[in-house]
Amino acid sequence: MKILKLKYPLLLAALLSLGSCNNYLDINDSPNNIGAEQMTPVVVLPGAITNNYRVQARRLNFVTGVFMNSYAGNSYSYGTPLVDEYTPNISDSFYNDIWDDFYRNSANFQAIIDFKDDKAEYVQYKAIAKVMKAYYMGIITDLYGDAPYSEAFKFQNNTTPKYDKGEDIYKASIADIENAIAAFNSGQGLNPSSADVVFQGDATKWVAFANTLKLRFLLRMSKVTGDMGTYRDQKLATLAGAQFLTADATVNPGYSSKTNAQQNPYTNYFYITSALTRPQNFGMITASENIAIALNGNPTNDTRPFYQKYNGIVDGRRGRMFSLVSGRVEGVRQGATPGQPGAEAGRSVSRIHYGIVMGNLTPTSNQQLVDYSSQKSGVLISLAETKFLLAEAAIRYPSLFSNATTNFNAGITASFNYFGASATSAAYITAIQAVPGLGIAAGSTENKIEAIMTQKWIALTGVNPEQSYFDYSRTGYPQSPLPTITSRDSRPNRLMYPGSEYATNTNNVPAMSSADAFTKNKLTPFWNRN
Repeated sequence: MKILKLKYPLLLAALLSLGSCNNYLDINDSPNNIGAEQMTPVVVLPGAITNNYRVQARRLNFVTGVFMNSYAGNSYSYGTPLVDEYTPNISDSFYNDIWDDFYRNSANFQAIIDFKDDKAEYVQYKAIAKVMKAYYMGIITDLYGDAPYSEAFKFQNNTTPKYDKGEDIYKASIADIENAIAAFNSGQGLNPSSADVVFQGDATKWVAFANTLKLRFLLRMSKVTGDMGTYRDQKLATLAGAQFLTADATVNPGYSSKTNAQQNPYTNYFYITSALTRPQNFGMITASENIAIALNGNPTNDTRPFYQKYNGIVDGRRGRMFSLVSGRVEGVRQGATPGQPGAEAGRSVSRIHYGIVMGNLTPTSNQQLVDYSSQKSGVLISLAETKFLLAEAAIRYPSLFSNATTNFNAGITASFNYFGASATSAAYITAIQAVPGLGIAAGSTENKIEAIMTQKWIALTGVNPEQSYFDYSRTGYPQSPLPTITSRDSRPNRLMYPGSEYATNTNNVPAMSSADAFTKNKLTPFWNRN
């Protein structure tokens, strides 16, 4: 692992924030004039958060949206798109920028944590940095397994950090979350105010976010046994009666349509630029046949078993999530080319639409189209995900959590509200309740878990699909077909370590082959080995 060798770590953190789209980092316009004394947490925190979100909203969203069979490639216009994602060609260069950029940007959080603060002015900043470091190191661990942690982010003092076990990263991250909660509750130090691009210095909301993130970590470990199972249960008990998010947790440093750099990073990667032109991904990415069947209510009576639960239930979110063609979502079967099943000749296809890129807003002009989509806040943890986490916790751990049905229905309602389809949520909830695997009122405990994961998948499509990918790896739900051109019999359990690690941290990075990504072994994320 190679992070630039500079004398002042926080100066490095600021330099790593170059290109951030908000006014808080105007000092970075002339980096040669920056002095280390200016690089306080006030300067670094906004870029630390927004730069990591940029990676999440683009590359991570793209690949996990494909893995979850929500996105498909437009083979009508691009021939054989997404071959690497469909096959998938897992290698040390496959989406290697996710690892590289998350680590590079997360150095900002560590620099804030390590900032010398004799007067205890930056206690709240450090607490935020601890929570956000935990947030992104959780994603790294879930996506790659063991990773540098205890020796990472030490800059020139250690450019070849050892790899820590995923279990230890989880424990350390949860400890950071708990320490941060104590700091938030103390009220000590300066209020981050506008430098906090998530909650504008509201410590109560940060506590709720931290508790929700902690619950996400612990539920990810639902299958672990032994000492880690005991640890999970002990930590779950500390969340009984805790406060969780009551609204979407979002990042917004001042996104606008003025320039591409100032737009929400999802928008100009997937939907529209500040100049009102379409990026390549807008034409290349369509709804998949899989999600079209789910949203349309399986109107063609596809006989595959995992589609039967959708029969006759039209999802009111469909026209908000994807553009409609003749009144319904038209998707492409992953891997199919025109003339093949799932890509019949002469069809128009559905693309990413208003609900995903601008929430509950509807533009009436081209300028509003770019303004609304550019200004939209980026989601870290949605209210829908929060409610589905609480529903799962109530099903799995009823002695600690309750109200599974209430939270499940609230998760669906929150998703409909988010996508701008609130008027149809009640009818949809009524229609699904008695359908095993889709509603929570019917079937076995396993059916209820399937229902939660299915609804969570729909709700997080285009929002945080990586969470559905991790849930699928853990639970096997929702089931969906593999791409027609895949060379594997399952989806990958993880990505490979990037080539940058094999080049610069050779003695520490675990050796692995592409086959290891599809086999449950010591390289698999620890929570998915059972």
